[in-house]
Amino acid sequence: MVKPNGAVPVARVDTPEPVADADTAERILDGAHRVFLRRGTAGARTQEIAAEAGVNKALVHYYFGTKATLADAVFRRAAATLLPSIFGVLGNPALSLEERVWALAERQVAFHRAHPYLAIYLLSEVHTAPERLDSLIGAHGRPSLDALRRQVDAAIAEGTIRPITVEHFLVHLISMLVFPVVARPIVRHVLAMSDDAYDAFLDERVEQAATFFLSGLRP
Repeated sequence: MVKPNGAVPVARVDTPEPVADADTAERILDGAHRVFLRRGTAGARTQEIAAEAGVNKALVHYYFGTKATLADAVFRRAAATLLPSIFGVLGNPALSLEERVWALAERQVAFHRAHPYLAIYLLSEVHTAPERLDSLIGAHGRPSLDALRRQVDAAIAEGTIRPITVEHFLVHLISMLVFPVVARPIVRHVLAMSDDAYDAFLDERVEQAATFFLSGLRP
């Protein structure tokens, strides 16, 4: 059929909507993780993430919308690995106080070695929008501190450690483990560390932080 103006109508071709695929979503998350390692979340670009994942940029937007949403998804996936592990250490009644400290140190350092951008991302996000913390942490909520609290209180009563609250106990320990990751550029610059030297420094943090922390608890 020819239109009155003589133009031949062009048949419309409907482009099928992408089909949600868990494998594709995982590839995008894996690609984003690798790009975030190289660039950080602020420096990462969606096109680079798409290339890393072996998909086109439109698929990244289809699955995750914005880069911020993708970064949230990467964080939540990582948190699903870290938080149950940490919460398990805090709540395990079979661990001694010293074993608990060493386990927390080992797991925190190993996690942040593998995900150095995540602590910075989380701090940045919750400083600008504190209400987002619950959505980022998700279903994990807060850890039970009952076992640790009983253990600390018992050790204080026995005189084997100096008086300290559980809140200060945890903040002291976690700060010693996370600060070198959050402040990586400052630490490397001030201490004139190469990449290899910084990696070796992080490897030493488990023993250094755990030993220093436990020594500081002694009365």
